[in-house]
Amino acid sequence: MTLSAALLDQLRRVRLLALDVDGVLTDGRLYFQADGIEIKAFHTQDGHGLKLLKRVGIHVALITGRDSPMVSQRAAALGIDHVHQGCEDKLATLRGLCQRLDLALENVAYGGDDLPDLAAIKRCGVGITVPNAPHYMHTHADWTTERLGGHGAVREICDTLLESQGHWGAVLDTYLHGRG
Repeated sequence: MTLSAALLDQLRRVRLLALDVDGVLTDGRLYFQADGIEIKAFHTQDGHGLKLLKRVGIHVALITGRDSPMVSQRAAALGIDHVHQGCEDKLATLRGLCQRLDLALENVAYGGDDLPDLAAIKRCGVGITVPNAPHYMHTHADWTTERLGGHGAVREICDTLLESQGHWGAVLDTYLHGRG
């Protein structure tokens, strides 16, 4: 994957990665058991990437239009403090979070896959979408991941952020020497 110098420069400034859930952290499909209980599949590598970002001081937020106990459970398991569910206006939610964290929108990377994410993608420092998003999302995003939503796209984002900010060597060193 080759990213432009301008995009890499902007990635170096990211202090918050905010993500939609359905279609980015998952493949976008919703599964319901016969008893009505919802099931979501999350990629373990995505989760580990989010933990690595937190470890180097990059904030992580989930901003989703749906309410789901599975999202709360996954966020808790990963130690994600900023979880906003049932959001109709994701940009307004993101602006409020930035205010609380004393960050500018230019210091945010936002990953989304559909129209409710479009305003956040357009106004953040780095707007990201996934290959399985509708075609019009790609024209408005700064970057489309190579990996599909729910299939490692978030890990790709995390690794790229770590690399662009100079953290990748330390991350590898931690695991090469058994301290991970």
